[in-house]
Formats: sequence, C-alpha cells, structure tokens
Amino acid sequence: MKIALIGTGFVGTAVLDELLQRGHQVTVLARNPGKLPAREGLTVVAGNAQDAAQVAAAVRGHDAVVSAYNPGWTVPDIHDQFLAGSRAILEGVRASGTRRVLVVGGAGSLFVAPGVQLVDTPDFPADWKQAALAARQLLTEMRQEKDLEWTFLSPAILLEPGPRTGRYRLGTESPLMNGDQPGRISVADLAVALVDELERPQHVRSRFTVAEALPAQA
Repeated sequence: MKIALIGTGFVGTAVLDELLQRGHQVTVLARNPGKLPAREGLTVVAGNAQDAAQVAAAVRGHDAVVSAYNPGWTVPDIHDQFLAGSRAILEGVRASGTRRVLVVGGAGSLFVAPGVQLVDTPDFPADWKQAALAARQLLTEMRQEKDLEWTFLSPAILLEPGPRTGRYRLGTESPLMNGDQPGRISVADLAVALVDELERPQHVRSRFTVAEALPAQA
C-alpha cells in the first residue's frame, strides 16, 4: 500500500520501520525532512502537521494515513498543541479524498472501571496528564466522524522500548492486564499491531488496544 505517516518520534519511527520492512511505500510529512535518512520506499515531504492544507497536499493519493503526531512532551501547552495538530490532520485527510486514517492515541482514555477512565485516577502521572486529556478529547470527536474510516489505537498502559516479537493481545475499551499488573507492549510490537490493522482492518470506526502476548499456560 501507499501510506502517509505523520509523526516520526518514538512511536512513528517504529511504525515507519515496520511499514518499510513489509514493503509498503511510505510518505512522511516532516518539518525537517533532512533529519530522515534516505531509505528504499520512503519519500519525505516538508510540511507542518498543524496546517490542514499542507496535510491534504501531502496525503492526497494515498491508501491510508497514520497519525503518530505529538508536538513534543516539553511543549508547555501540549494539550492545545496536540488537539490543534490532530484536528488539522483529520481536516487535511478529509480534504485530500483519502478515507482511511489510523490515529495513535494514549492509554489514558481506557476504562479501568465503569465510567472511570485511567486519566482520571489519582495516580495518573502529572507529566502525561495534559496530553492524555487531549487524546481523550480527540477520541470523543472522532466518534462523531461521518466521512473518514478512522481507527484509534490505544497502547498498553506500559509502552516501552523492546524487541519485536510479532505477537500481541487485542482489547477494546479497557486496559489489558497481566494478572494484577498493567499490561505492557514494546513499541516495535505496537507498530506490528498497527500495520496489521492497516493490512487487515478489524476496527474501522472504533478504538482498540494492544498488549504483549502472555506466555502459554503449561
């Protein structure tokens, strides 16, 4: 497929690697194209994710768009910046004529109890809270989306560096656990799950979550 990717940070870099490894053609929208080394199957275009017209021009003619957008954890107004960029990306995708879009959000909007989302629990890390609140708002808005074939991917509560095993568990609205401990997943396996969804859609117009596969029971 021909995939447009927005965001090449921690998650986006892993997604890019997985897409290219599987032979997809990838166009990356980047503020600083020179930072990405040349690779077979990769096209890099200069652009600002917060400009819907630039997004539309970059993603037009693609089979799908992946947004791993994050304005940066050190941005003081990360809540507003995340929403501005994410809304511009969706607006640009609509204008481009591409219908399929997969957004990587956070685990904060997963339900840990009836009516209680992870981001609202007392121990949720303060450093991540504003971004998590923004991602929750984005998911709420995406659920009203009429035009796009969207999917929202929430990682496991613990998203970490680690090896690519190619194995994972799927969930929907609640975090996947490992006994009484939060589930985890490597960023490489998160990318596997994301590209699997692009290739074999199972969660169109819905949210799903993933965590590492548990060891087989003896």
